Amino acid sequence: MKTVFRGPFVAGERVQLTGPKGRLNTITLRAGAVFGTHRGDIKHDDIIGKPDGSVISNLAGVEYLALRPLLNDFVLSMPRGAAIVYPKDAASIVTMGDIFPGARVVEAGVGSGALSMYLLRAIGDSGALTSFERRSEFADIAKANVETQFGFVPDNWEIKIGSLQDELGEVVKPGSIDRVVLDMLAPWECIDAVSEALSPGGVLICYVATVTQLSRVAEEIKTTGNYADPEAFESLVRGWHLQGLAVRPEHRMGGHTGFLLTARRLAPGTVLPSFSRRAKPEFADEDLAVWNPEHLGERSVSDKRLRKSVRSAQSAASSKSQALDNSEE
Repeated sequence: MKTVFRGPFVAGERVQLTGPKGRLNTITLRAGAVFGTHRGDIKHDDIIGKPDGSVISNLAGVEYLALRPLLNDFVLSMPRGAAIVYPKDAASIVTMGDIFPGARVVEAGVGSGALSMYLLRAIGDSGALTSFERRSEFADIAKANVETQFGFVPDNWEIKIGSLQDELGEVVKPGSIDRVVLDMLAPWECIDAVSEALSPGGVLICYVATVTQLSRVAEEIKTTGNYADPEAFESLVRGWHLQGLAVRPEHRMGGHTGFLLTARRLAPGTVLPSFSRRAKPEFADEDLAVWNPEHLGERSVSDKRLRKSVRSAQSAASSKSQALDNSEE
């Protein structure tokens, strides 16, 4: 998968500029263009042709470090329709879900394409990713973001518009999927369909935001009898300040973004051994009510913002494709 530029910067690709006080700006290089800052203008032509990791001076002599953005950098700055899966959680999904080269993976929903990019990198050219998304606008943004980052839309990636629970059985054969990742409001609605698609030993990964969602999807998984006991966790990232002997934790940290739950698919007909555990009371109807989707809430995205994100993502994708074409000439 040719996803990384090598060699000198070329027109059409994105460059991350680190200026005074560590301020970051990401620009798309265009011949003859100028990037204006309050410290002076930077000519794009002064960057084009320079190797990655060069220091560029603006017209006032202020120096900037020019680097190609990493995938993590791109994910945090790309156009969005829906909330993204942050890099720390994507890393946990790829690792704890054991996403491997050649894996057959299903995800829902695709959102803005952040997780899709990590999954596509993990499965390589020999794997296959099928993404379900209910909103076509989100799918358009995701596809454009992937094209911007990779320079093309991978042949082994397919986006289906619709609900996974309704269409998964028509898209994949029973027992043919290695991994399923559910990043959605009510993942418990998809467990039956996922159970049919997963191969024995396959992994189900759910990414949810709230404790009530985590509780309900865990109980739904247990109720099916198709999985080993699920495991849940969250990832918290704390950076460190490094300057001489002043080595200390940063004042800010990457706190809670979501919960991750993983469960292994049992072979058909397998009965999980009854391990000794403490008895707990049954749920009351009032308890179940707080699990309903209408109680969980979902932040809506305005149509105006969606249209703007679609235009921005597709424009960036077009520039990246043109840059690839220019680099091959």
